[in-house]
Amino acid sequence: MPQNNKGRPSRAHAPARSTAAPAGSRSPKHRGHRPDDADAPVKKARWSRDERVDRGHAPERSRPVDRDERPARSNDRFDRDARPARSADRFDRDARPTRSNDRVDRFDRSTPRSGTVGRGAGARTGRPSRDVHVDRTGTGRTAHRPEWRPRGAESTARPARPARDADRGARSFDRDARPARREFDRDARPARSNDRFARDARPVRSNDRFDRDARPARSFDRDERPARRDSEFYPTRAQHTGPQDDVVLARLTADAVLATDVEGVTFRDLGLGDNIARTLAELGAHSPFPIQAATIPDVLAGRDVLGRGRTGSGKTIAFGAPLVERLMENGGGRRRQPGRNPRALILAPTRELALQIDATVQPIARSVGLFTTQIYGGVPQGRQVGALQRGVDIIIGTPGRIEDLIQQGRLDLSEVVITVLDEADHMCELGFLEPVQRILRETADGGQKLLFSATLDSGVANLVTEFLHDPSVYEVAGEDQQSSTIDHKVLLVEQRDKRAVIEQLASGAGKTLVFARTRAFAEELAEQLDDAGIPATSLHGDLNQRNRQRNLDKLTSGRVNVLVATDVAARGIHVDDISLVIQADAPDEYKTYLHRSGRTGRAGKVGTVVTLITRPRRRRFEELLDRAEIVASTDEVRAGDRLLDELAAL
Repeated sequence: MPQNNKGRPSRAHAPARSTAAPAGSRSPKHRGHRPDDADAPVKKARWSRDERVDRGHAPERSRPVDRDERPARSNDRFDRDARPARSADRFDRDARPTRSNDRVDRFDRSTPRSGTVGRGAGARTGRPSRDVHVDRTGTGRTAHRPEWRPRGAESTARPARPARDADRGARSFDRDARPARREFDRDARPARSNDRFARDARPVRSNDRFDRDARPARSFDRDERPARRDSEFYPTRAQHTGPQDDVVLARLTADAVLATDVEGVTFRDLGLGDNIARTLAELGAHSPFPIQAATIPDVLAGRDVLGRGRTGSGKTIAFGAPLVERLMENGGGRRRQPGRNPRALILAPTRELALQIDATVQPIARSVGLFTTQIYGGVPQGRQVGALQRGVDIIIGTPGRIEDLIQQGRLDLSEVVITVLDEADHMCELGFLEPVQRILRETADGGQKLLFSATLDSGVANLVTEFLHDPSVYEVAGEDQQSSTIDHKVLLVEQRDKRAVIEQLASGAGKTLVFARTRAFAEELAEQLDDAGIPATSLHGDLNQRNRQRNLDKLTSGRVNVLVATDVAARGIHVDDISLVIQADAPDEYKTYLHRSGRTGRAGKVGTVVTLITRPRRRRFEELLDRAEIVASTDEVRAGDRLLDELAAL
């Protein structure tokens, strides 16, 4: 027996299933199983042969008719041979008249004819209109099909078509038979006679206001122009044409204070209270420095003061301690209601310097019950606004964020009676002159103004002229290199050896501060030193304030020995025990050199400043030292020299 692919008998040879099986005889496991219902009606029994005969039916049931046994069809209408031949002449191709395809014999489609149906002037005539209905198909298209009619409902004979060669004029396509085109000879055209367009005939203009010759001569002489209003908000064009010259501005005339003049003087003798003096002693200031002894009495007297002192000379205490003492006068310490406006403002050019000032002023203010807050950019302002809403007495911040809060209406400076500008000349150099002027105008009229800086010169003349009235100017006499505790050295190196020399200098046990010009170089140096086994970190403008403070705290706490920074740290970093400052990139301005070198040798301690330069920059750097009034020894070194180890051991 033939088998299929699965080994079962093929369907063609499978035995026929029995049709006599009772209902519900399938296996219960079959999915189509239906159990027998006892209440179901009894199924009708089939008739037997005799019962079929008794009822007038054939003895046997009809079976399928075999195709071969079927009789032949007798329906003549389907007998193709018996059908009569078509007699309609319309389908006799030979009997039809010849169709002319000559364009000349065709009818003129431009002339409408009667009897046209639905296709314009060129439609055929004599045809009956077709009943067309629109049917929507499943494909989204519209089917146009004639309406169905039963066979024989209408005659199948079409009316005779009219001959196409209807009477009409012969149509010629011969180019020679066409009529000649019109000629547009320009020379044959008549001359224009409209005189209004004749240029020569137009009258001459008599409006004198358009007469160029009659206008007065225009003067381009600069001397005759009105003077322009001076403004220092935007830099002049000359400031963008090239690098600025590092010039020494004239110093403001100041009263010199000698260190011998303040021997034996205490802070209580200068007029400060016991709480403030006790707090200063806890901060390490047991006796006043010369700049402090010179300025504190005048600040307590309410006079405007300008103080100039080198970096690390104690300027922060010189204005911070008397500022707090003045706010306590006339019961100022009892004004502690929530939401009170500040009464003192301290402006700084950078965030680092603002934080450094707050670290010194805040303990002094807390000792007498006053509160301070820092306001600077680079961080969300929510915490700063919250502190202002609770009420503060002293604000320490940068000009940018302070002016933003003023414009937002969240900061009111109308009750500020004391304003301090620390590093005032540097703020003017950074372009903060106009913002500082706008901020000072928001303070109370007649308030006290204090300006302090290490390089106070005529660069702050505009601020002094507008806001300070008869100021007292002080400087510390004898603050030169001879009286300084900082040793300056210049090392001539090859450019290819600079990184190795820096690594050897920074390998000492003391804290080292390295200055780089770019942020990328600062990061590279920090990574190089760290890979060499020297704990180092970086500080630059690409870091947010949180990371800046974190890296600075690493140096202060001693977790790292080396801090590689850009000039963002040249002012404001106060770490007392920095023994070595390395200038990997020499500065371009003498003020920058002074502020960099001021990071060491603070509070009377000894420090060393080493500057690395190449031979081509030697002459230019010597000129910079002359402007800074610094004398430095110059040595040519290579990586591995003994001098580098000696400097690293300092």
